[in-house]
Amino acid sequence: MSGRAASMRAGPVPVSLWHRLWRITGRVAVALAVVALTLGVGLRLVPSDPAEWHADPLGAVRSGAPNDYLVLPQGMNAPADRTMAPVQVPALDLMSRFDAIALAAPRVERIAGGPQLLFATYVQRSAVFGFPDYISVRAVEGEDGAALAIWSRARFGYSDLGVNRKRVEDWLAQLGSGR
Repeated sequence: MSGRAASMRAGPVPVSLWHRLWRITGRVAVALAVVALTLGVGLRLVPSDPAEWHADPLGAVRSGAPNDYLVLPQGMNAPADRTMAPVQVPALDLMSRFDAIALAAPRVERIAGGPQLLFATYVQRSAVFGFPDYISVRAVEGEDGAALAIWSRARFGYSDLGVNRKRVEDWLAQLGSGR
C-alpha cells in the first residue's frame, strides 16, 4: 500500500492542542467583549430617579460601606469625613459657583434642584462603563458666612476606590481657588 493511500484511510489530521486553545481563547474574548458592551450600554441607560437620589446631605443616612464621602459645615454635631469652614460670601453665590464647577466636570448633569434653591443633586458617570455616582449639595447660611454640605455616593458596588472623595476634594479645591 502506498503512503498516500494509507494516510487517506487514517482519517482527518488531528487539530493541534495549540489550535484548540487559540479557538477557546477567541471565544472567551468575544464573550467578555459582549459582557463589557452590555454593561457599558446598560449602566448608561439606568435611569436616575430624583425622588430617590435627591437626598439632603444634612440628613444623610450612610450605609457604612466605603463608597461615599460626606462634607458637613463646621460646627454640625454629626459624623462626617470632612468639615467645611464658612466663607464670607452669600449662600446663593457659593452655591452658584459650586454648580458651575460641577457642571463643567465631564459627564455631569444636574438631576434635581438648583443654585437658586440652595440645594441640588448631580449625577456623574464613569468614563468607561457609565457607573453613576450621585452628589447632593446644600448651601447653609450661618452667622460667620456660608458653607456647603456635600454627600457624594456610588449607586453600585461596595467600594468606590476613593472616587467620591477625590471628586469632592477636587471640586472644593476649585471652589477655594476661585476657578
